[in-house]
Amino acid sequence: MVKMGTKAYIEVETGDKIECMFNPPELSFTVSSSWKGADKPGQAVPSLEFTSGDSGSMSLELFFDTTTSGKSVTVHTNKIIELTKVSTKLSGYDKSKNNGRPPWVIFHWGKFRSFKSVVSSVSVNYIHFSNTGDPLRARVNIDLTQYEDDKKFPAQNPTSGTPAPQRSHMVQPGESLDRIAWQHYGDATQWRAIAQANRIRDPFSVRPGTMLDIPTVDG
Repeated sequence: MVKMGTKAYIEVETGDKIECMFNPPELSFTVSSSWKGADKPGQAVPSLEFTSGDSGSMSLELFFDTTTSGKSVTVHTNKIIELTKVSTKLSGYDKSKNNGRPPWVIFHWGKFRSFKSVVSSVSVNYIHFSNTGDPLRARVNIDLTQYEDDKKFPAQNPTSGTPAPQRSHMVQPGESLDRIAWQHYGDATQWRAIAQANRIRDPFSVRPGTMLDIPTVDG
């Protein structure tokens, strides 16, 4: 559980840090994988074969309010919008090569740490204005798309006490944690280490396509 008073923030590839004025009321994740079914004459339901994992996605809503200071809330919302634009601060950027891109970001909240993502969309809704027409309150909806495969969804801050992962495993149809433990450790009873590292409460509810951290265990 996140402690009261712990503020969420967005880490930016450029080294910048965007602090959230208020923590989001909820976070939404989507993970998926691609499967292909071969057409077989006389077979109503084809057997599926795994083809690849898909990028994960995350959605969150942030709230900004500058009614106390009277300054335009755009001082905060513009920082979010900039994350969708090409950054000239990134290492290797060369305007002559036309190799610019927006930066990747990581969302942090206490010990929670998301995967590296790109900001795929931003929606800003101004909901309160000053007498001169300056926006003072805003709701910002942000959609994040996984930038690269970092083997974790979501990843954990090193201070969380989670064992350091040595490798990862994509759950296949029919697999269970004890079978996965036998495959990696030669000991089916080590399934609890996998469950703990991935915060799995019900070892029988792990769905095919789930990416698991396989931690190093003693012995």
